[in-house]
Parts: sequence; structure tokens; C-alpha cells
Amino acid sequence: MDRRGDAAALETGSALSSVITGLPPDQHGRPGRVIALLNQKGGAGKTTLATHLAGEFAMDGQRVTLLDADPQGSALDWAQRRLQSGQSRLYGVFGLARDSLHQEAPEIALQADFVIIDGPPRVAALARSALLAADLVLIPVQPSAYDVWASHEMVQLVAEARVFRPALRAAFVINRRVVGTVIGREARAALADQPFAPLSAEVCQRIVFADSVAAGRLAREVAHHGAAAREIAALAQAVREALQ
Repeated sequence: MDRRGDAAALETGSALSSVITGLPPDQHGRPGRVIALLNQKGGAGKTTLATHLAGEFAMDGQRVTLLDADPQGSALDWAQRRLQSGQSRLYGVFGLARDSLHQEAPEIALQADFVIIDGPPRVAALARSALLAADLVLIPVQPSAYDVWASHEMVQLVAEARVFRPALRAAFVINRRVVGTVIGREARAALADQPFAPLSAEVCQRIVFADSVAAGRLAREVAHHGAAAREIAALAQAVREALQ
């Protein structure tokens, strides 16, 4: 096992069974909600949103597991940095970049309040498996025409998944919006003709996100009352509302 694998094992257990058996079951027998962050276009900020959304839920007292379904393993890298820097463990992170995700994620959800899937770019089989596992899919898009155009492929994948999962919910998340510009509003208008709408919460491009990721931390831990922390809190609340 390489060093990243060692870190993942220390963070979350060396196998899927350790996650399933190592957490107390929901006392009411209800599975947790599965949220997949997916975009077939790379560079949309999926991992940053996934780690921060999971952290927001965990710091609010929820039981959270993050599944890194991206073969690049960026969320696992983040977990390793957190471990190496001596930060406390907020939630479990482990790799599950295989197309049996839709079979395994629901089992994990029996022992969690939220399961967050950091999905892969350009791997259709894995994306489809994540969609079949999810209660809600979030599609991060940067406020640019290229990202809006590229979202069409994800819309098609969601439509295919709804044949098997009619209750699957989906929403765009406008991410990395440049502060002080109208580009975010333009992106929201460009997405208006899509079959599902963007969430009301938007996340801006801020240096604190890059700094926190490099240190295995969250923006909330770096600047608790900062704008980035407020945006992630608003995103978490919007996600809760979308799941109601």
C-alpha cells in the first residue's frame, strides 16, 4: 500500500466493512442521504465542495462519510494532508472508484446521516453508478459559457438515471464565481432552460479555499467568520432544503 493508502486506512479503516461495522446504526433504522457531486468536465471544483460540504455537516454534529470515486484520489490526498498536519478527524474518507458504487454506498448510508460522493470526470460508468446511488446530485459549474455548455452531458446522464431512480433530485451549484462581477447572474440565466435549477447558494473563488485544501483543512477552520465559511454554510443549508 502506498503512503496515500496508509493515510486513507488510518482515516477511515482499511476496508469497506470497517466503515459499515465501525459506526453505530441509525437508531430509527433510516438510511442517511447520499449526495453525489458530479461533472463530466474537470476543474469545476467538485473535491473542494465535497470536502467542505462533508465538513460542514460533520461540524454540525452529523455522521458523515465521504467516498472518493475519482480515480485521481484528490479527496484521499486531502485526508492525507489533514492526517500529516495533526488535524482532528472530522469524517471518514476512503476510495471507492469502481462501478459497484451504487451497490455499496446504500450500505454505508445505513450507518451515516450523510454520504458524500466526490465523483469522477470523464468516467461515464462511474458517474452512472454514483447517480444510481444518490438521493441528490449536485453539478458544480463555473460561471462561464464553456462550463454551461459542458453541463449538457451531465443533464443527459441524470435523465438516464431517472429511468431507474425517478425520485433522483438534481441541482446545479454555481462555483468559483469571481467576486464583484455579474458573471454569476449570467450563468444562472444561461442555466434557466435546463430541467433543474441552480441552488440559491453560490460559492465564490477565494484564496482561502486553496490555502485550506493544501493544509488538509476547511475554510471554516481557517477563518471561521469569513465569507468562504458563510458561503459553505449557506450551501449546506440549501442542500438540506433540496433534500426535503
